[in-house]
Amino acid sequence: MRVDLAVTAGFVAFALTEEAVVRMPGAWWPFALAVFAVLVALRRRAPLVGLAASCVHANPLLYPGGVVTYRLWQLAAMIIFAFTAGRMHPSGWRKWVGLGLVLGTAVTFWSVAPDDPMGAFFFPVAPWGLGVALAAQQRRADDRRAREAVLDERGRIARELHDMVAHSVTVMVIQAGVVRRRLDAGLPVDGELLRSIEASGRDAVGELRRTLGLLRGEGAADPPVGLERLDDLLAQMREAGLTVTLRREGEPVALAPAADLSAYRIVQEALTNVLKHAGPTAVTVGVRYAPDGVHLTVADDGGRAGGPAAGTGQGLIGMRERAALFGGDLTAGPRAGGGFAVHARLPVAA
Repeated sequence: MRVDLAVTAGFVAFALTEEAVVRMPGAWWPFALAVFAVLVALRRRAPLVGLAASCVHANPLLYPGGVVTYRLWQLAAMIIFAFTAGRMHPSGWRKWVGLGLVLGTAVTFWSVAPDDPMGAFFFPVAPWGLGVALAAQQRRADDRRAREAVLDERGRIARELHDMVAHSVTVMVIQAGVVRRRLDAGLPVDGELLRSIEASGRDAVGELRRTLGLLRGEGAADPPVGLERLDDLLAQMREAGLTVTLRREGEPVALAPAADLSAYRIVQEALTNVLKHAGPTAVTVGVRYAPDGVHLTVADDGGRAGGPAAGTGQGLIGMRERAALFGGDLTAGPRAGGGFAVHARLPVAA
């Protein structure tokens, strides 16, 4: 509306200036100007009404003797409405109504001035064509943004599934390996370890159901995970063989749900990487609340020299993207005294 009012103010100022300078005959113009000023202000609501009124009012056949003595602001009004009609109605039956109006006006202009067909067709048809072209360009841009949004959403869902499956399945595999080795050695199997494997499997199924429910638009039945559930995550990792120490510093600050989930996933992915690449080892998890954001640290002591084959790097990429999504940053690399460390910062404003 602010743009439309600005266009209306410019249109009225142009018309009043023309009337003051040129002083063309006719006492009807104040009433006509008032009507067109209202139509210009409401041009987005009824562009075809304004276009029809301006085409009729600027039609040279309405003037005695065929002498064109209409004001320039009448032509300006027609240009405004022709562009708006093409921009607002680039397809459908309204498009053909607008095209008929501008072509009909162009033909009447040509009948009065047959020596200037270009000028006769330019003023009514060109603004309408420009509006249609801009509408088509906007539609293509919207389609492109929609496709990009779909790809971004698919990438986000892929990261969610990767984080969840990689964590839960890695814990289950390691715990199942412990059970197998104890059975091979003829040792008794701790029932708590089997219950932990079952719990990890249930967590994986639950999070898969939640993610797929979001894809179907059903919403999440359970509250999303966040740093408040960090103790439960660390308990799982201890059952999988890690010796985890948690250090909290500063006054806790509530993050937005999406940022809180990302913080949790970063810690989860970092601990899962420790399990996959370092095996049972000592890990320190730090959560520090500072004025510039929440600082997360996951540092291990190195563990076994060998271990599973290196992954694809998807985990580190996902963690960096999660931090960057909220204006944060993440660094990861070997520690000077051995082991590996991940440091992430998420701004509190996230």
